[in-house]
Amino acid sequence: MSVPRGSTSCKRDAKVAVRKPGKRKGTYRTEVKTFGATTSQIHELIGYLNAENVSFIVMETTSDYWKPYYFLMKEEQLPVILVNAKRERNIPGRKTGVNAATWLAELAAHNLLAASFIPPEPIRHLRDLTRARSAVAHDRTKVYQRLEKFLESSGIKLSSVASSLTGVSSRHMLDALVAGERDPQVLADLSIRKMRRKIPELIDALEGRFTEHHASAVQLHLHHIDTLDEQLQILNQMITEAMQSFDQACQALGTMPGIGEQTAQLIIAEIGVDMNVFADAAHLASWAGVCPGQNESAGRQRSSHTRGGNVYLRAALGTAALAAIKHKDSFLATRFRRLYLRRGGSRALVAVEHTIIGAIWHLLASGEVFKELGPDYYDQRCQR
Repeated sequence: MSVPRGSTSCKRDAKVAVRKPGKRKGTYRTEVKTFGATTSQIHELIGYLNAENVSFIVMETTSDYWKPYYFLMKEEQLPVILVNAKRERNIPGRKTGVNAATWLAELAAHNLLAASFIPPEPIRHLRDLTRARSAVAHDRTKVYQRLEKFLESSGIKLSSVASSLTGVSSRHMLDALVAGERDPQVLADLSIRKMRRKIPELIDALEGRFTEHHASAVQLHLHHIDTLDEQLQILNQMITEAMQSFDQACQALGTMPGIGEQTAQLIIAEIGVDMNVFADAAHLASWAGVCPGQNESAGRQRSSHTRGGNVYLRAALGTAALAAIKHKDSFLATRFRRLYLRRGGSRALVAVEHTIIGAIWHLLASGEVFKELGPDYYDQRCQR
């Protein structure tokens, strides 16, 4: 079964190829039909597959359009697996929906396809929430960037003095500007804590041509930010409730350097807590996309890149790695510094991500907590 990739018809229908024995022994014929994507039409498809007594169903991933087909078939307990469309399309000439469906049936008949990882329902629900939180946080950052650019047109250079517009002091000044205050001295005096050391710089930065037009636009941006903040609070509460079943795993991940509560939640939402779905830590690292690429020809290793992997998991691992290398007296920071000298910062950071995901697999598989090897681990190993 195949949903055509790269086409608007993905939303409307799917091409289904059923491979049947031919009239002569050892031959096969393929029957291709088209079914719609609505729930009633998918039930019609399920009835057709049951009538044909199919023994195995293969479906390729295409955006999110595979989900209604897959989950309804799972509810009906059909033998369906999901495969990566990129892997089965390496051979050219089979790019249309009909050809792809026929090709899938042939590959499945020869057992040449590996099933994709589909987490259980509680993990899928948690994943929906964590990804929604990431999207809202990204939108919030984009709004702050638009606000910063808009302030440039009014001559207000607050972002050149304050490290971020997200701070409490910056918000007090922006609210005062919207309320009608224009005196730079009064605005700068609204700063608190460490920002008060920068009052002379703030006075210069807050002197501009801020008009009522600018006030109205800034108010809209701030209202948008407040709305996104409320959504983040709601999502955080929903994620906390959904994480209650995985509290032990979350605490185990929290013992690792660089992994905070939100990072641990995101990692669990992407890979789950059952490590039996991954053969070992190396398979999980490869699935996550933090393994070095392999490009060898005639015995010579050529430059290659890491695969794409799970973008949400990669982002979480990158955040964890950047935070971990700041712990100077840790094994991960030492590993980064050693590799940085020979391989550069980017490759050293990917190596730290690889180490982190490997440790995560062992933590979740064994239920143990992280054991810090220490910054002198390599020195001790050389002395053995």
